Formats: sequence, structure tokens, C-alpha cells
Amino acid sequence: MTVEKIATPVADVEALSRNASLLVEEFGRAALAYAKPLEEGKPNTAMAESVGEVVRTLGTVAERWFADPQKAAEAQTLLGGQFLALWGSTLQKMQGESTLPVAMPDPRDRRFAAPEWSSNPMFDFIKQSYLITSRWAEILVDEADGLDEHTRAKAQFYVRQLSGALSPTNFLMTNPELIRDTLREGGANLVRGMKMLAEDVEAGKGELRMRQTDPSRFEVGVNLATTPGEVVFRNDLIELIQYAPRTETVLKRPLLIVPPWINKFYILDLNPEKSFIGWAVSQGLTVFVISWVNPDARHATKDFESYMREGVFAALDAIEEATGERRVTAAGYCVGGTLLAVTLAYMAATNDDRIESTTFLTTQVDFTHAGDLKVFVDEPQIAAIEAGMQNVGYLEGSKMANAFNMLRPNDLIWPYFVNNYLKGKAPLPFDLLYWNSDATRMPAANHSFYLRNCYLENRLSRGEMRLGNVSLDLSKVTMPVFNLATREDHIAPALSVFEGCRAFGGPVEYVMAGSGHIAGVVNPPGKVKYQYWTGGPAHGELGDWVRAATEHPGSWWPYWFSWIEAQNPERVPAREPGGGRLPSLGPAPGTYVRERA
Repeated sequence: MTVEKIATPVADVEALSRNASLLVEEFGRAALAYAKPLEEGKPNTAMAESVGEVVRTLGTVAERWFADPQKAAEAQTLLGGQFLALWGSTLQKMQGESTLPVAMPDPRDRRFAAPEWSSNPMFDFIKQSYLITSRWAEILVDEADGLDEHTRAKAQFYVRQLSGALSPTNFLMTNPELIRDTLREGGANLVRGMKMLAEDVEAGKGELRMRQTDPSRFEVGVNLATTPGEVVFRNDLIELIQYAPRTETVLKRPLLIVPPWINKFYILDLNPEKSFIGWAVSQGLTVFVISWVNPDARHATKDFESYMREGVFAALDAIEEATGERRVTAAGYCVGGTLLAVTLAYMAATNDDRIESTTFLTTQVDFTHAGDLKVFVDEPQIAAIEAGMQNVGYLEGSKMANAFNMLRPNDLIWPYFVNNYLKGKAPLPFDLLYWNSDATRMPAANHSFYLRNCYLENRLSRGEMRLGNVSLDLSKVTMPVFNLATREDHIAPALSVFEGCRAFGGPVEYVMAGSGHIAGVVNPPGKVKYQYWTGGPAHGELGDWVRAATEHPGSWWPYWFSWIEAQNPERVPAREPGGGRLPSLGPAPGTYVRERA
């Protein structure tokens, strides 16, 4: 019998003993940080509520299976048969025979990249056992009878979370890489990891705020959000930034960008190589960008109408003051695009024609096919969120950031858990992940309106939304629309964006970019990394549109600019920010964006 052993160094018993003592000290520090809110009478009830929701949902799935004993027995037989095959395969492997695996990880799954996961029979058995069990759990959810669509989607989501958390790669004694590292370093990796864990719990004030990058390597305005410009307007909700021109002439019609308030605007201005804002300026656009305030209790009553009036409308007024131009083209990203669509419907109802064409970037207006975030949206969960916001007047940015991370746990949670706290390695500097962690709070009134009217009741696409006592109808929006989706978007799925095109009453050009919600948008022409597809208006089914569409290598940015220029090609001398009727209030990126949650 031949069993391959892990190639590990000889353990330094003295070092292990010494580091075990240090590990206990750091664990005590982490435990104290976690317990501090409890001592202060501020228990975190969100975790208990989340666990309760998981138990209720998966309990419903179990009830469906137990209601049919024959079907439950068949499911058990399926699992037992796979494990019998795995036992047989493992015995053959331990005897030196070559065997085919019973379960293989997805080729894109990087968790089992270490050779021992396949070459060592013990770890191969652990790996395949995990894959068999997790896939069996997914089958139970997929094939449970009598589940409504929302409950099934929630159960699928929770099974993914549990299977991601219970992966053997996340535990010291079942991960050959971690065993090797721990023995080689005498446990020093675990001490470093526990120290980082304690720091991250302290930073989260009793909750784990897992670092995904090295925050000390980035500073907004220094190596992030560096495109030159000036803040030319400020109110309680926004700072409006006008960017300095790079061309002698510019398009007569200015561009107003409405970013999401869930994150900060500089995703569109990460660095000079990846700046959509900087690139747009270099093409001859006068670019204005809204920078939303990071709200606190003072902003609790700021609702969707406030964000329209004090956000988009205030920006339009300021642009006219700064440039003399009454009419603009606008672009909205994600929930900023949803706000822009609501604003356009309001403007159509009130005969306000200041926006002449619009670009939507991964924006949903019809939430029928909304992404995985819908699992967080039903009446009990929204009521719980509203109750939590009522105490402080806002939703903590970390809660939304955690929700986004949970959509891709095997990419955005567990690799960092293993790397940081078990390998004891500080994460590498990555500008995109720094932005991802730079979360913003959300006012209670605004967030509640958004969840209920869009995700829960889908009122905008049905023509049932009202704002400022005005009925909103997107079919009255007849201006040209450029509607960008991304193929792998799990937040605003390509299908959801495609279906939303039908709500507008004018010409809508649907374009689909490669990759996902962020990388598909922030895809500069200088790096031919992803592709995009064009095929004109969104007619018929998405699959038919894709099959008939034309694929183009590289960035969609130049194609978009040609669309913008075609709307109104007239040019005028370049406009300097702060040189008109609106003086500069300070250099870009302003002060609101620097407020950390």
C-alpha cells in the first residue's frame, strides 16, 4: 500500500510552543473586541436574525422532502451511492492504482489548486466528500417540490453560503497548504493571522471587518480619484465636480454623471489608466460628476425625492450656471441610473427637457429579473432593515458591503479569510478592492423607498411609482438612450437590463460588455481585456439578440463616445472649471468623498 505524504518540514516544537502562547494572547484580544458591544449594552441582533432566516428557509426545504418519504429515500440513496463510489476509488488509489475521480471541482475553482488535493488520497477524499455533499445539497433545493420562486432563490443562496463556509480549504487541519505553512513557520503564521483578526474586529467595533487589500497604500486624491477638476457646487447631499478640459474645444452639450450613492463615485476615476472620467474628458467632453455625501443621522429623512431634487436637479441648475448650457446629456451608473430613470420620468411628466440623451450603465428599471440581491428582499427582511435603521437614521455601509461580498463568497470572502487569518499574510494592494471597502451609509428614508418601490414591488416599470405627487411613466421618456449591460453581472443581470429597455418610449440602443458589474464598465481602451456586443434595440428574447449581435474586441468606451457625439456634434471652446459664474469651492475630488464610514 502506498500513500503519498505531505512534503512538510520537520516541526520546531519550541517555536510551536512559543507561538501557541502568543496565539492565545491574540485570541483573547479578538474576543475582547468582539464582546465590547455586549458589555456596552449594544448587542448585535443582526447575526441572530440572519441565522433565524437561514434556519426558517432551509427548514422549509426539509419539510418538502420529508413530506414525500419515497423521494427523500431516493435523495439519500443518491448521496450514499456517490460515497460508496468514492470509498472504492479511494481504496484503489491507496493501493497505487489509477482511478477516475467521482467528483471534480469546477475548472474555475482555485481553492483546490495545491497538488496534494489530488495526489494525496486522504486530502483527495476530503475534497471529493465536500464536493459530493455540497452538490447534493444544491440538488435538494433545486428539486424540492412546492417551493415558491423567492424561497427557492433564498435557499439556493444560503446553501452557497454554507458550502463556501464549510469548505475544507478554510480549516487548518484539512488544508495541506496550511499544514505545511504552519509547520514551516512554527505557527508564526497563525499568530500573525490572529493579530490581524483582532485588529479587524476592533476596526469593525465588534464585527469582523475583513480587509481585502492594504488600505495604507491608497489615499483618495493622491493615487485614487486624481483627474484634475474643481468642486463648483455643494449642498447637504452633493458636491458637484467639474473636470478640467484636456482639449482646445469640447462638445457643446455637457455630460452629467450620476453615480450610485451605495458606493463612492471614484470607481469611475480609480487611476489615470482606468479612469472613465479622465478618458471622457480627453475626448472633449465637459464632465460634471455628482459626489454624494456620506450620510449620517442628520440625513435620515432624505428620501428618493430629495436625491432627485437636491441631487440631479441641483446639479442641472449648477451646470447651467457654470456653462450657460441649459441642456445636457446624462449618464447613470447602477442605482444612480435607477435614480436618473426616475428623474427622467418625472421630467417627462412635468415637461422638463433639460436632459436630451441618457446613458445607463448596468442599471435596472425593471426588477422582475433582478440579481441575487433579491434574496435579501421580502417583507420580513425589509421590516427588519427598517427597524435597524430607525435607531440611527441610516444603514451602515458595511452591511451593504457584506451583502455584495456574500454574492461571491468564494472570491470575496473565504480566500481573504484563509490568506489573512490562517496564512498570516497581509493582502496585496488593489485599488478596486480598496474602493469596494470604502463603503457609504444610506439614509433610512431613501433606502426604504428604494427597496420597497423597486426590488419588492417593481413599481417603476409598471408605471405605478409616484414621486412628489407625480405619477411616473417611463414610456413618456422618448429621448435617445444608450443602455449598457455586462454579461456576467450578478447585481444588474444582462437579462434584467435587456427587459428594462422595453419600458422607455424612445430609441434604446442595448450594448452588452464582457465581464461583470465593475470590470465590464471600467474597461479602458488601453487594455484589450474584455469585449462588447452591439446589435441595436432590445427586441425579442435576449438569447436571440446575443446570437444576432456583433462581437467587438476591447472597450465599449469609443463606441459609446461616437454615440454621444452623434447626438449633438457641435463644439465650443473648452470650459475651465471655476472660471464662470460658479467659483471653485476646492479641488477635486472634494470633501464628501473623503468621509469614511
